[in-house]
Amino acid sequence: MYLILAALPILLSVLTLADIIMRGEHQVNHLPKTFWIILVILIPLVGAILWWTIGRDYGPRPEAVPFGDPRRWERLVAAAGSAPLSSTEAELARLKAEIAQAENDARIRRLEAEVEARRRRDDAR
Repeated sequence: MYLILAALPILLSVLTLADIIMRGEHQVNHLPKTFWIILVILIPLVGAILWWTIGRDYGPRPEAVPFGDPRRWERLVAAAGSAPLSSTEAELARLKAEIAQAENDARIRRLEAEVEARRRRDDAR
């Protein structure tokens, strides 16, 4: 009897950890998944009870899609409500524009410093 009572919190913790790991980030409330896992490991019974009461999102579950099916990721992105990931070319174009802006800002600072130096030199005369 004592063995069963001792095994229940362990079983509950294992089931809770499995549920946390299997859930998507958009199906977790209040804390990131990593913190929920740490909480359940450090404080097994309390962490499991907190997960099942406030941490888990009980919204509708999407239908199962095979692992290699690209629709799997499209559905996860749509469920999360985030914009689709941009392509590599778009990222490179954005980085090039950022680099050009930084170079332009550096050039403007250098020219402003030259103008200030000339003003000081003219005022000294």
